[in-house]
Formats: sequence, C-alpha cells, structure tokens
Amino acid sequence: MTLTTDSRIQGTISVHSRGFGFINFELRGKEESAFVPPPALNPFLAGDIVEATLVTEDDGRYSAEDIELVERKRAVVFGQVTYYKGKPWLNIDDDVSNTNWPLDGRADKDDYVLGQLDGDRVKLAWVLDEDDDIPLERLIARYDLVEEFDDDCLAEAKKISSKPHKLKGRRDLRDVTTITIDAPVTTDLDDAISVLPADSEGAVRLLVSIADPAEFIKEGSVLDEEARARGTSTYLSDKVIPMLPDSLSSGHLSLKPGEERCCVTVELRIDMEGETRSVDIYESLIKSKTRVTYREIDNWLETGKLSKNLAQIEEILPWLRTIQARLAVARYRRGGVKSIGEETAQVTLDENGNVSGTKPSRTTRANLMIERFMVAANEAVARWLSERGAPGIYRIHPEPDPEEVDVLTQAAQLFGFQPGFKSMLTPGALAAFDRQIRGVPCEPAVRSVLRGILKRARYTPSPGLHLGLGAPKYLHFTSPLRRYSDFAVHRIIKAYLKGERDMEPEDPQFEDLCGHLNYRAMLAAKAESFRRRMLLAEFMADQVGEEFEARVTRVLPFGLVAQLDESLVEGLLPLESLPGGPWTTSTTSVQSKERQIMLGEALRVKLVSAEPEEGELEYALLES
Repeated sequence: MTLTTDSRIQGTISVHSRGFGFINFELRGKEESAFVPPPALNPFLAGDIVEATLVTEDDGRYSAEDIELVERKRAVVFGQVTYYKGKPWLNIDDDVSNTNWPLDGRADKDDYVLGQLDGDRVKLAWVLDEDDDIPLERLIARYDLVEEFDDDCLAEAKKISSKPHKLKGRRDLRDVTTITIDAPVTTDLDDAISVLPADSEGAVRLLVSIADPAEFIKEGSVLDEEARARGTSTYLSDKVIPMLPDSLSSGHLSLKPGEERCCVTVELRIDMEGETRSVDIYESLIKSKTRVTYREIDNWLETGKLSKNLAQIEEILPWLRTIQARLAVARYRRGGVKSIGEETAQVTLDENGNVSGTKPSRTTRANLMIERFMVAANEAVARWLSERGAPGIYRIHPEPDPEEVDVLTQAAQLFGFQPGFKSMLTPGALAAFDRQIRGVPCEPAVRSVLRGILKRARYTPSPGLHLGLGAPKYLHFTSPLRRYSDFAVHRIIKAYLKGERDMEPEDPQFEDLCGHLNYRAMLAAKAESFRRRMLLAEFMADQVGEEFEARVTRVLPFGLVAQLDESLVEGLLPLESLPGGPWTTSTTSVQSKERQIMLGEALRVKLVSAEPEEGELEYALLES
C-alpha cells in the first residue's frame, strides 16, 4: 500500500543511464529525491524543473506521479543520429534523456551531432567531425555548458574594453604597493593584496582589492544575462569554459601589473590575536606593482631567499607572513577543517595537452596564505552586509544529520580513530578530527570518506554556519570574474555605498538567484569531476592487468570504491565480481557468509578495465 499526499512538490529532474530518473527536491529543509519510472520520464530531460505529486512508499522512499514541466533550462543536447521508418531521430546522451527524440534536419546514420531543443523536437545545429573530441563535446553538452559567446556578447565586450579605468570618486590606491599572487598559467587575475604595517596597538591592515566588473557590465545587459546563465567558470583539467569573454576576464578587467584597474577593496584591521577588529569597504583604483607566483612565495617561506621579482616588494613580505600567521591562529581557535579537497588524484598534462601522469592535489603554504586572506575578506563582507540589513548571496555549509555523523564515527573507527563525535558535528570537533588524520598514511582515504559524508555547501539569501570554515557567516566576494555569486555581491555593495537602502533581503529574486547558482555550481562541479575521471581512466588504460595496494573509501549499493595508495586514483569493485558471494551491503561494509570487507580496509586489487569515455575504472579483488 502507498500513501499519496495531496501536496505538489517542485524539483529538478536527474536521469540515470539505466533509463529511470529522480526528481530532486527540498522537504522540510532536507534534500530528498523521488523515483520516476522510465515511461513517466520519457518527455523530460536532466535539469528540467517540474512539479509532481509526491507518493510515499511502504519502505519510506518517495516516488512521483502526475509530472508537469515548469521550466526547461537546457537549450542544447548531444546525441547520435538514428533512423526509424525513414525519419531521423536523435539518440540523446543517456545521462540526459532515456528515449530518442525526433530530429529536424538531415544527417547520416550514426553521426554525432549537437541539436537545439524546440518543444518536443530537436533541430540539428552541428554535425561533429571525426577529428572532434567526441567525449569532450558530449560532456560539455551533458552538463549544459556553453563554450562560445554570441555576437551580441562579443560586441558588448569589445565596447567595454574601450572604456578606461577612471578614478572619479574612488579611493586612490595607485601608490600603495599592491601585488597579485597566482599560478603561472592563470590569466583571469581578479584579486590583489596590499598590507600596511602595524599601528600603535599592533594591528596590521590587510587590503584585499577585487576586480570590479559591475562598474562596466550593466545589470540586465546581454553580457550580464549570459554571465548569470552560466553562473560560473568551469575549470576542466585540460580546458576552461569562462563565465565572461576572455577579452574581459583575462584582458580589460584582469588586474595586470602596471595597469590601472577599478576595484572594490575590503580593508581589514587585524589585531595581534588574529581577530578582525574593523572593516572598511570602498571603491578604489589600484595599480599592481608585480605578479608573484605561488612557487616564488613558497620558496621564500621555506628558505628566506628572494627572487628578483620578490626583491621589488621585500618590505611587505614579512607583514604578509604576520597576517597569515594571525589568521591561522584565529582559524584554529574556532575550528573547521584545513581542506576537505586535499589528497585527491589530479592529472598532469604535457605540453601537447596529453595526460602524462597523476599527482596528489595538495595545498602549498603559498596557496594557504592566499586562501586565508580571501576567506578573511569573504567573512568580513558577509558580516558587513548582515550588520547593515542589506541582502547577500551567502554561502552556507550545513552540519550533517545525526545519522551522517554516526556513519562518519563508524568510518573513523574502521580506520583506527576514535573521534568521539556526538549527534552533532561542530566546527571544533571537525578541527580536532582533522588534526588526528593529518599526515597519517591513510589520510587520503579518510578525506575521501569525509567528502562523501559532509553535505555540499550552497548559496542562500539567509546567512548561516559554514561548517568547513568554522565561519558563522560567509559568502563569495573575491572572484567576480569567475563566479556570478561574487558579481552579484559586488552589485549589492556598490548600491549600498551609493546610498540605496530599499533593497530587501527577503526579495524573492535573491532566493531565485541562489537556486539558479546552486544548480549551475553543481553542474560545473560534476563536469570538472567527470573530466578528471575521464583523463585518469585514459592514463590508467595502459596499466590494465597491474596490481596495486588500495583502501576502501566508499560502500555503494552495487560495490566498493577503492583508492590506490600511491596514485590516489579511485575505481569500482563491483559487488557481483567479489569472490565468495552473494554479498549484502550496509553503510560501512559488505558481507558474505564467509567474509566482511569494511570501509577503510586495506586491499590488494588488480585493474581489470579502464573506460576513458565513461570515466570508469574497474578493479578486481585479489586474495591476501
């Protein structure tokens, strides 16, 4: 027997490659999903916003009935042409649709094409060549990414590029020593830093100056609407899909050395205890003195030696180190985790863009220094807006549910740790656990488990806790050339500085914007993760048949995820391939009549298959 509620829900369609799908929605503040069987899924595509009647099954799970389309955000689909009764149909990527759609246009059977959606049909837009990177084109369409800017956007960008950066009422910081610190390959320089020495009370002032695209891109313009639609730049391992045209993000708005640039500056007065005692935010005009790389800063921090470039700014370097140390002390006091994303496998590329190997993704001391400065600026802006009753696009990282805390406790115990968590995971408790696992051999595997259990951070118009940072209030302000959330925050700040006081935090437009940005951020994160897995599978393809030491990092209903100890590359041990079955699963282990394999357990595995196009690696368990 099932219980059908009278209430309608609204959510987003996701499609499983096996033909069924789900509606993802929020119920009583918690993310939920309702099952959609194949026939009911046929008219819909991944990403569609729908309304449906919620049905609660006997086992407590949800399903959906009477589904109606509310909004289709997707405009382009990827697929392969097929013919039925002499008419062309498009076999759309099975992570986007579970059925073929009628195709308007002529293409040969088995051609890979891109099509534009037109109601319940697809119009042929582009036939891909054999030389095209078909898997990459499929990924870009699957996650609704757009590479090129249309003519109107490019024309507006060209017009903006002709407008000079003027002082006109801004605070003049051109004579203040200002620098940017980034990777050598970074071209969209949107943050710069300055520092003023300690005052009579020992407080040091940190100035974080951020590129000001809102000064040039007007709200509601074609370029603004395109940036909003994209939501964020997407950083694939071998390709960047930008939010703004390159002529702006890497050109006219980028904080290049020796060039005058309009900025929004947040000035922090940081005391000897690492606490921010005052915040001033203003529009400014800067002129960066030099561009510094992370490697230069790392080398100076470790050896004290100055590169020729650093010698130009020698007087400010000790103060930067002072501020970093103070902020670190304050951060440790309040808790949080150093970096959830540390210790994951990243691909390395040769000069031709081909995969040459893998390496662990680790945060260097220089990266950590800049991260501390940007986090401090983001927190300060969040408090500044909240204290003034102004709207904000806040970033929250909720505490996990008691059930999830229990799973994390069990997982930690299986790795040999006793975290002593209760039903609530506080920032301090998370920081203490972070200290326990730091530097131990199984740290990468433990962090992989932690990433799987902690909830995703999300945007919301209401301020709240960011668990990972231990921040009571937080938002994104420091990357407006790359994220529309930061761009929107800049607009709010600039409006407030110009005297606007009629902005309401409860305005539905902010709730709608946050929902849109969460969706776009999710798509970008999935695309980045999938591309990384594709390239890792490509690299591992030559190692099929080789044996490795590994640890179990996740237990799924259909198998175990194992992470290789040396390269940190993760792959699947399918349940049906495990010897001595049948096997059953729980949240932390799989069991057969003769054996139990636990989360965190060390295993020896063999790589049996690698599918680069699907980003899949399959391991086989070897007996000890």
